[in-house]
Amino acid sequence: MKINWIVIGVVALLVIILVILTLRKNQKEKRKLENLLNNDFKKTDKDDVDAEDSANEK
Repeated sequence: MKINWIVIGVVALLVIILVILTLRKNQKEKRKLENLLNNDFKKTDKDDVDAEDSANEK
């Protein structure tokens, strides 16, 4: 029985391409999720001056 090296080579090449594309997509999704989590917090607006806050007193 002869081993068909061309078919094995094509299959190996397709597997390598699939792994590379999966890793790239994973990294892109990771960056998107990281940016979402870093920028998802709500900023509190403090318009009025708190009289109990003594940080600005000298």
